[in-house]
Amino acid sequence: MIIGVPRELTPDEYRVAVTPAGVRELVSAGNTVVVESQAGAGSGYRDGDYEAAGAATTGDAGEVWGACELVCKVKEPVAAEYRQLREELVLFTFLHLAANRPCTEALLAAGTTAIAYETVRRADGTLPLLAPMSDIAGRMAPLVGAELLQRPKGGRGMLVSGVPGVPAANVVVLGAGVAGMAAARLAVGMGARVLVLDKDPAKLHRADERFGGRLATLAASAAAIEASCLDADLVVGAVLVAGARAPHLVPNTLVEAMAQGAVLVDIAVDQGGCFEASRPTTHHAPTFEQNGALYYCVANMPGAVPVTATQALANATLPYLEAVAEKGWREAARADRSLAEGVNITAGDVVCEAVAEAHGLTCAALVLDS
Repeated sequence: MIIGVPRELTPDEYRVAVTPAGVRELVSAGNTVVVESQAGAGSGYRDGDYEAAGAATTGDAGEVWGACELVCKVKEPVAAEYRQLREELVLFTFLHLAANRPCTEALLAAGTTAIAYETVRRADGTLPLLAPMSDIAGRMAPLVGAELLQRPKGGRGMLVSGVPGVPAANVVVLGAGVAGMAAARLAVGMGARVLVLDKDPAKLHRADERFGGRLATLAASAAAIEASCLDADLVVGAVLVAGARAPHLVPNTLVEAMAQGAVLVDIAVDQGGCFEASRPTTHHAPTFEQNGALYYCVANMPGAVPVTATQALANATLPYLEAVAEKGWREAARADRSLAEGVNITAGDVVCEAVAEAHGLTCAALVLDS
C-alpha cells in the first residue's frame, strides 16, 4: 500500500504521525511511504532520517494526499485540506468529529473512509490510541495550572504546594480515567490537596487504592461538582465519553461563584469541553479570562511536547497502521473489532453512533464485506 504522511497544519502542532523507525517497519513489509518535507521537523526528525528509513519525501502536499491510498495524520484535517479528501482515500488520525461539524460534512461529501484514533476501543473499554495522549495531557495539566495560578499569569497568586503554615492549593479533577489519573498523580506529587470525582465507583475505588489516602475521591453529581469547585483553586476537566461530545459539567454561574483568579484546565476541549465557557485555544494564545477565572483550553496539549508525544503516539498506532496496510481497512477491521470501532465515516455515511447523535444524523451500519 502507498502510505502518506503529511505535515500538520493545525496551529502549534509539532507532532508527526509516523517516525522514521515506523517508516522502516512499513517499508520492510513492502509498503511505499511518502512523507511531506519537514513533516517531522517539530519532533526532531529530518527529511534525511525518513529517506534513510526508506521513505520518499516531497515538498508537495498534494502529492502526499493524491498519490496515497492511506493517509496517516495526528490531527483532523483543517479547512485547507478538505479539497484533498476523496472517495478512494482512507484517513487514519485523531478526528473528534462530535465537536466538529465542518470536518464531518467534508468527509461525508468526499466519501472518504475516516478512522479515528480516539474511538478505537478494545472489548474491555480501553482506548489504546487515545490513552498515550490522554496520559501526556493529564500530566501536563497540573504543571500548566500551577504556572497559571501565579499572579503575573492572571491566577490567584497561589503556590500549588503551599509552604509550612500555609495550605496547599485545592485541585479538583473531574474524571478518573487515564487523563484524570495522570493529572491527579502529578498534582499529588506537587503537594496539592487533590479531590477526584467520577460517576464510576470502581474507578474511584482504584484511585483510592492506588494513592493510599493521598487524595480524596467523591461520587460525581451536580451537587458534588458544585461544592467541590467552590473550594477549588485549580479545576482539571478530564471527562471523556468516547467519540461523543463532552458534557458541560461546570456552568458559568458556578465559575462566577468560585474564588477570583481560579484556574480551569479543560483537557476535554477537543471534544467540545466540559466547562460551559470552554473554547479551543492555541499554545501561542493558550488562555482567556471569563467569569472571574482563567481558562486554559488548548486542544492539542501534547503538541507542546512533540518529542515525547510523537514517539508515544507512533508506538501505539503503528500496529494498527501495519494491519490496515497489509489487509486493507475492511479486512483489518473484520479481524480486529477494536479497529472497527474506530471507523467513523465511510462511503458518505456516519457509522459511529456518538458522532451521528452529536450532529442529528442517521447512523448507518458498518458493512465490512468487500
